[in-house]
Amino acid sequence: MKVNIVLVEPEIPQNTGNIARTCAAIGAKLHLVHPIGFSISEKAVKRAGLDYWDKLEIEEHSSLNDFLQKYSPDSRNMFFATTKGKHIYSEPDYASMDEVFVLFGKETKGLPEDLLLSHLDKTIRIPMRESLRSLNLANSVCVVVYDILRHNNFEGLEEISSYFDN
Repeated sequence: MKVNIVLVEPEIPQNTGNIARTCAAIGAKLHLVHPIGFSISEKAVKRAGLDYWDKLEIEEHSSLNDFLQKYSPDSRNMFFATTKGKHIYSEPDYASMDEVFVLFGKETKGLPEDLLLSHLDKTIRIPMRESLRSLNLANSVCVVVYDILRHNNFEGLEEISSYFDN
């Protein structure tokens, strides 16, 4: 299965660096949708995932509209992560999909409301207490992407460490 993590207008370089490192570790493609609040050459982004940067598949898009024109939500398995999601992130049957796209919005505002409303049935959320706003973006990406991988028995990833076999 091919996993695509899409960050729409990310604002915090450390989050993007950590997400880049996660994508490299699991073989997911990272899409960055501009405008972004920093340069990807910034020290903070590179420091968070420096030793993984050369192993990362990354694609940049000049705008959300450009991304949506290239990768149509209607013809792809595309999910929109939001605290207002209609479904819990673990509900979709990811095991039946060859490719998945998960969009995450900017840290301060999330994804545009009109986008969410036009794809309401594809919105997913991470359950949490009502009194809290949201989880950190990098943590949210990890929660969702590792569940997608779990649905697919972590295909292509190391299953058992041989570290203690000696």
